[in-house]
Amino acid sequence: MWKVAALLAIVITPAMAGVFALMPMTFYGINDYAPWLLAAFAGVGALLGLPVSYLVARQVYRLTGGGRGAA
Repeated sequence: MWKVAALLAIVITPAMAGVFALMPMTFYGINDYAPWLLAAFAGVGALLGLPVSYLVARQVYRLTGGGRGAA
């Protein structure tokens, strides 16, 4: 399951960081936001992406039968 979580983290973490990085621009406008807010929101998104990727991997693991072979 950890391998699947690592693969999902490669996709989910940057996606969440990008979505969170857009929030200051949405709140304050493109020209009025402080650059440190962009970095802070992107960092929070990246940190939240790791547990989300683990939760998604756990759900995939459960739905696929817990890693048992298809014999």
